[in-house]
Amino acid sequence: MVADLIRPTERGLYCPPGEFYIDPWRPVERAVITHAHGDHARWGHRAYYASHASRPLLERRLSRDALILGCDFDKPFRLGDAWVSFHPAGHILGSAQVRVEHRGRVWVASGDYKRDADPTCEPFQVVPCDTFITEATFALPIYRWEPVARVAGEIHQWWTACARAGQTAVLFCYALGKAQRILAELLAYTRDTAFLHGAMVPLVDAYRDAGVSMLPTEPVSAMPRGHDFAGALVLAPPSAAGGTWMRRFRPESTGFASGWMRIRGNRRRRGYDRGFVVSDHADWPALLQTIRDTGARRVLATHGRTDVLVRYLNEVEGVDAQPLVTDYGGEADD
Repeated sequence: MVADLIRPTERGLYCPPGEFYIDPWRPVERAVITHAHGDHARWGHRAYYASHASRPLLERRLSRDALILGCDFDKPFRLGDAWVSFHPAGHILGSAQVRVEHRGRVWVASGDYKRDADPTCEPFQVVPCDTFITEATFALPIYRWEPVARVAGEIHQWWTACARAGQTAVLFCYALGKAQRILAELLAYTRDTAFLHGAMVPLVDAYRDAGVSMLPTEPVSAMPRGHDFAGALVLAPPSAAGGTWMRRFRPESTGFASGWMRIRGNRRRRGYDRGFVVSDHADWPALLQTIRDTGARRVLATHGRTDVLVRYLNEVEGVDAQPLVTDYGGEADD
């Protein structure tokens, strides 16, 4: 039996011919990184290989002292006895799928990905392969996304209604990828300034440095004590909800932008006034279409509803599919 080209270990997904790991969760010598979210890019590796666009984000999240080697998309390079290349994943700025070729076999580790249009990152590229490692974050038929441009219009309407009511519109969203996408999509509706939680400022700056157009922004901390935020839009990470930081925005209306808001009960359980369905992951139709497009004869599904996706692929699509246990999170960890 031919050994797997990429296999799980206690440190992460390991490629024996290349002697490297993909998004390892424990320190290793050579880490090939799909993107800069914390569950995929962790501190402690001796050397990081990533796309050029990911490098500034990794430096902000890890350290400027980390050895981060930027690589071009679609340009193969050799690690050990394997050829490796990065291909756009459409998840966040610089996000990549990792293509690994060895002795005629081709595997692709997708990391996190999405197929719908996003003005803040490179569009997804289909990469033909024999074995495809796919995420399964939203692998249920109920998860089907509306165009984000339309959702941005709903966010703007809510912001406008809050202004009329003398409230601050506080929108919770993930600091890397989601916040920047919302700021970019809102350009179709306004040029007003949005205010940012401090955790978002360096990441928004990194996107601006990369040439991404977004609403003008100011840090909340730049405003004087007692500043009246009524009528303003404030973006903050979910961790800021319920803390003392929120007191300065009273009276406020709160919203949460996430794919999890597709289930209305999630908004009620989390205590938000509004839920907006915006995800940086593939929905159910996009997961299935991507797997078909790759032509992969074998699929390994990780993090999320792998049980549902694997069963569907085996029973309906006739694809050899299996779950793959990893230490990655889903959208809740972005």
